Amino acid sequence: MNGKYFDTWLAIGLNILHYRKEQGLTQMQLAEKCNISRNYMQRIETAASSCTLNTLIDIADALNIPLKKLFEFRD
Repeated sequence: MNGKYFDTWLAIGLNILHYRKEQGLTQMQLAEKCNISRNYMQRIETAASSCTLNTLIDIADALNIPLKKLFEFRD
């Protein structure tokens, strides 16, 4: 994915990666909890693909974090 919102999607993906690793989950384990493929999870984490808000809610729920944590961008 390239374009206007790439940096935002990359920051979201890095947050997902951070919380996933913090909990010791693999991409496959998180993907299974969200009912999506591991490949799609990888594409979300690397900003190769965007996803729906519903998917972000599923990811936050699977990580047991508030949705807003995925939007807390670090400088």
